[in-house]
Amino acid sequence: MDKILILDFGSQTTQLIGRRIRDLGVYTEIIPGDTVLDDAVLSGVADSTLRGIILSGSPESVYTAEGAVPDRKVYSLGLPLLGICYGLQRMTVDNGGVVEPLPKREYGRIGVTIKAPDDENSPSKPSGIRRSFLAGFDKNIRLDTIVEGTSVSNTAQSGTSSLSFTAWMSHGDTLTKLAPGFREYGVSDTGYPAVAANEEKFWFGLQFHPEVTHTERGLEILAAFVFGVCGCKKSWTMEQYVEEIRTSLAARVGSNPVLLLISGGVDSTVAGALLLKTLDPGKVHLMYMDTGLMRKDETKTVKTALEQLGAKHLHIIYCEEEFLGALKGLSEPEAKRKAIGDLFITIQEREVARLGLPDSYFLAQGTLYTDLIESGKGVGKKAHLIKSHHNVGSPLVDAKRKLGRIIEPLDRLYKDEVRRLGRILGIDEEVVRRHPFPGPGLAVRILGEVTKEKCGILREADAIFIEELKTRRARSIAREGSYKQNVSLYDEIWQAFAVLLPIRSVGVAGDARKYGWVLALRAITSADGMTADVYPFPVEDLLEISTRITNTVSDIGRVTYDISSKPPATIEWE
Repeated sequence: MDKILILDFGSQTTQLIGRRIRDLGVYTEIIPGDTVLDDAVLSGVADSTLRGIILSGSPESVYTAEGAVPDRKVYSLGLPLLGICYGLQRMTVDNGGVVEPLPKREYGRIGVTIKAPDDENSPSKPSGIRRSFLAGFDKNIRLDTIVEGTSVSNTAQSGTSSLSFTAWMSHGDTLTKLAPGFREYGVSDTGYPAVAANEEKFWFGLQFHPEVTHTERGLEILAAFVFGVCGCKKSWTMEQYVEEIRTSLAARVGSNPVLLLISGGVDSTVAGALLLKTLDPGKVHLMYMDTGLMRKDETKTVKTALEQLGAKHLHIIYCEEEFLGALKGLSEPEAKRKAIGDLFITIQEREVARLGLPDSYFLAQGTLYTDLIESGKGVGKKAHLIKSHHNVGSPLVDAKRKLGRIIEPLDRLYKDEVRRLGRILGIDEEVVRRHPFPGPGLAVRILGEVTKEKCGILREADAIFIEELKTRRARSIAREGSYKQNVSLYDEIWQAFAVLLPIRSVGVAGDARKYGWVLALRAITSADGMTADVYPFPVEDLLEISTRITNTVSDIGRVTYDISSKPPATIEWE
């Protein structure tokens, strides 16, 4: 099986690179960027299964002490290399070029123009590989022809034609002197190098992120490297992943019992299904906590779904008073998340003692890779903390992790991959298609202090919003610009929810003055949760939904719509 190795220097989207390539049917493996490249790490080189290496981006600069440096051996393996953002800067500095700070940071959507050198000005031997790579930028070249390796013969003029596209950039340094042997193939609209290559060595570099959906033809650019430059063949599927993870789970757990903390959302439900279909169901304990911070009728929905999956040990813990007590007086988002995370584990330990599970039990969680990297716990040690997750950042969870007693079978998957996995495992479609719901629940959708009264207000308003989305048909521009017949707004939107703001606003109800809470509605489209765009609601939908909420939930006096994308905002408000 062909493989692409990715060196992770701490970028928030490193795993997304791997996920995109997996979508193309090629296996990827991600390791810390400063890993010593010994024979064990490079297994597969001898039999040619390792076809290429990608150097990821990073939040650091190549000139700071925090910037990870790859093993110099990466440049002498004779394998194709692709440097992305920091990865290109790293390749430049390591090989005699110069990188310097920009006077103004390049960030967000920026145009890029490819103007390739004429064939006669380039070494003749690698020109075919260069044309294969440049085919990724050409809007006239279909993805399937790149994957099948037929793009080179169809792009005879790609060496001389100008190609323009929009790319997503996020960097404060730029290349001011290319390393010997490198040539500039593309420039940004702000006038800085955007694409460079040493085609004799098959080294390519991009000063933007092809892995994010904001970059035009990003998948084609990655495919051009993987198939056109590295010569990979499609040989990896999600079904293969399922078999690999089930084998790994069975070997690690053995006959020990497993306790899964389950929220009822897609992630923990899929994790539960995977455990139940891999291990002895009699050894799998599912613990659900009714924290009082859940969606409307959540406990009933969770119980039904888990029983349908064949759960034999379902433990429902009613602990609303404890959670509201722990949150009393807390307004700062990180303080609320940590209080919730600590209480989750405290109650879990107490309940485990009541269950009489042996010390050898494993704790399982439905943690996704996005949870890990936002909490600063990616593959390496260079990722920055964005926000704590109750099942990642809690000190008590960290202690369990250090003991090696935590199982996170989804920790290398993104949300849409988890949905695919859920369908393979036979989970009901109504459950698989549910929008993401945060582990801390309504606590991070109530800005400021959390109270029982506020939870009740938000729960009712959010239920109305979701119900309206499920009954309304999509009449707007659908994701990726295509109109989808007979699709509900709920299915067209990646995630939608309501947020209760710590603001009261004056209004009028009938002939009386009303002083009600302000509610914000949030609805976004996304492919992976790492980047997100605002859903373009028709105004009439927003007007009608807002009217129903204010007419039904008397404590809400005003409704707003959040039009912030990610980045710069996060999807959740806290």
